Amino acid sequence: EYPLGADKLGRDLLSRVIYGTRTSLVSTLILVATIFVVGTLLGIIAGYFGGWIDQVIMRIADMMISFPGMILAIAIAGMLGPSLRNGVIAITAVSWTKYARLARSMVLKVKRNLYVEAAVVNGTGTLKILWKHILPNMLTTMTVTAAADMGTMMLELVSLSFLGFGAVAPTPEW
Repeated sequence: EYPLGADKLGRDLLSRVIYGTRTSLVSTLILVATIFVVGTLLGIIAGYFGGWIDQVIMRIADMMISFPGMILAIAIAGMLGPSLRNGVIAITAVSWTKYARLARSMVLKVKRNLYVEAAVVNGTGTLKILWKHILPNMLTTMTVTAAADMGTMMLELVSLSFLGFGAVAPTPEW
């Protein structure tokens, strides 16, 4: 009657897996988008402005990298309480560093190009330089990195759920 069988309460496992797809994919997309935006924004700020701003952001990133990410995510999710939203917040808090470092290195590379220097000499505003010259040249690499991280982020969310810090019990999830 049920292709994958039923659980202890008599619910069809195939329909729960199909229904859980929605929860898992949406939460993973939200997680990756959040990490992408936060990390890229901090990396752009650090790379373009440099100086003490760069030092502060990159030292915070170094501190986050030096501690095991999943253990820190478990600690943050434990403090916030068990929910999928808190799991996304916890993983975002420990995973933004990869994107910040990549964005910073790309900004430092693009910032040296002649067209950016010409825009600065012409008096173009900082936001316009970032939006028109720097962001388009780094967006492709950042997007590919985000797409490649989808599976890893899904596994991290599932790991938090397995430990009781992710999706609450009746919600089906992969």
